[in-house]
Amino acid sequence: MKIIVTGSTGLIGKALVASLIARGDEVTCLVRGAAHPQRADGAREVLWNPARNELDGTELEGHDAAIHLAGDPIAEGRWTEEKKRRIRESRVQGTTLLAETLTRLTTPPRVLLSASAVGYYGERGAAVLGETSAPGTDFLSGVCRDWEASTEAAKVAGIRVALLRFGVVLSGTGGALTKMLTPFKMGVGGKIGSGEQYMSWIALDDAVGAIQHALAHEELEGAVNIVAPRAVTNGEFTKTLGGVLGRPTIFAVPAFAARLAFGEMADAALLASQRAEPARLAETNYKFKYPELEGALRHALGE
Repeated sequence: MKIIVTGSTGLIGKALVASLIARGDEVTCLVRGAAHPQRADGAREVLWNPARNELDGTELEGHDAAIHLAGDPIAEGRWTEEKKRRIRESRVQGTTLLAETLTRLTTPPRVLLSASAVGYYGERGAAVLGETSAPGTDFLSGVCRDWEASTEAAKVAGIRVALLRFGVVLSGTGGALTKMLTPFKMGVGGKIGSGEQYMSWIALDDAVGAIQHALAHEELEGAVNIVAPRAVTNGEFTKTLGGVLGRPTIFAVPAFAARLAFGEMADAALLASQRAEPARLAETNYKFKYPELEGALRHALGE
């Protein structure tokens, strides 16, 4: 297949591009900054600038699929008004530009897989969340709703659109897990807040596998939760990670301290509870490599 990928320098994007090339696909990466016609890994790069609405559609002719992963990082620092603007605009502008550009091609790709997040559901306590569950009402939920709606042009044009609602992606090479490791390895890791909030997670290998599964299964359209079969509470995650590392987990971060350090981001990304299930992946018989948290953590950390 010939596949367009955005966000190719991110945690998921890097692993995805390597996997696609390894299986023989031709990959075109949309990048900002200097674009290399041919990279060392075999991928081709095409320049785009969503903020300026710049993307040369002629460079995208002849592709079978597009996988859109780009967006400003969410769980980094406090959410100032400027940071919130970047979070929203990087997703809405980029998705709109890509979707509309694809519709103008002589032969549009058959499928667009566009990233979203389980943050779509907002704070939901212990409720089990399938793809048909209602959205939340906070800032991050609103971003996810607008992000997903930005694919509408592609859907109207007859392109199959799957909205990939990712949980926390676990990898030893980047992302949330690597940020947690230092305090845990020092023996000062612990639960955040009550520890009762649910965390929907997925191993990086399964995130890549689920994307490729969605490419191959034409019945996957609309929302698809990209999460492991069983979400865990923050307390269970903390205990499991401590066990894998052989370190104690007796130090807790009170909710007020998390809010003091991170403001609004703490409530949306650290304290919110989302117990999502991969119903659509299960219906289409996706086989998880790492369905259990301990196995996923040991694989990610080489333990």
